[in-house]
Amino acid sequence: MFESLDPLWVLSASVFGISLIVADTAYQIFFATDRRRRINRRLAALETSGARSEVATRLRRERGLSGDALALLRLTWLRRLVVQSGVTIGVRATIGGALAFGVVAALGLSFWFDLWIAAPIAVLVGVVAPLFVLKFLRARRQRRFAEQFAEAIDIIVRSLRAGHPIAAAIKMAAREMPDPIGTEFGMVEDEITFGLDLETAMRNLQERVGQEDLPLFVTSISIQTQSGGNLTEILGNLGETIRLRAKLKRKVRALSAEGRISAIILGAVPFVLFGVLHVIAPEFYGAHWGHPWIRIGLSIAGVWMAVGFVIMHKMINFRA
Repeated sequence: MFESLDPLWVLSASVFGISLIVADTAYQIFFATDRRRRINRRLAALETSGARSEVATRLRRERGLSGDALALLRLTWLRRLVVQSGVTIGVRATIGGALAFGVVAALGLSFWFDLWIAAPIAVLVGVVAPLFVLKFLRARRQRRFAEQFAEAIDIIVRSLRAGHPIAAAIKMAAREMPDPIGTEFGMVEDEITFGLDLETAMRNLQERVGQEDLPLFVTSISIQTQSGGNLTEILGNLGETIRLRAKLKRKVRALSAEGRISAIILGAVPFVLFGVLHVIAPEFYGAHWGHPWIRIGLSIAGVWMAVGFVIMHKMINFRA
């Protein structure tokens, strides 16, 4: 039976198996660290640095929370967007990157359009594209926060039932949860440790994240701090409510899946057809490519396609 085996196939299978074993061993040695080190950025920074005040300062500086440079320019909305998006390069670096993107876009468009047309388009691209990216990052981060929020509340409730104060319960959630909620709760813990009252620290958390379920959590703790009450029961009911809302959102997303697929297909069809025709019949477009109205026509078509994308996005994305 073994005589019929091809030696080349046997050698290839052996090399493949040995490679898998070596790769798994290297992963276990170099990357599979304990869960506590890789659970969130704040804990990793604490184990690397060891100085809690230094880590807290660095995290605030990365998020653009150390200064308020945009307040003088009345751009607090941009600062809030950058902070809530979770980017770690700061507000000034984000603005500088957007300006650099606009300059690169102007240089690229100058080969396609005249300068007096390329410059306004580049300014528009340098403003709209970074804002779109920041809003996308903020939405993704808030979605991840919402997915983790109910579990974090459960950790806090179990800690409160064990007799711990609310600050210690938040500290436990910060150590047990991954990012983004782990680092955000850790920053709350640091603010409380360095002298900030609990209510203000929770308001700062709401400002940094901006997730829609968070005001209920912050208000519950604020009311309990001022007037007392059974915080364990309140947070337990809040966690159940958040789970039910998440279940409803997933159901709505499943029902709108057909619309999303249709939007993706409709958006991709023009580009796919253009590519196919360019391959099988290059002269179909090539014979008219140098016509002076081609650029204007393609620009108008691009604008109308963008409008269509926005309309389809509004039609298939609605709040539950």
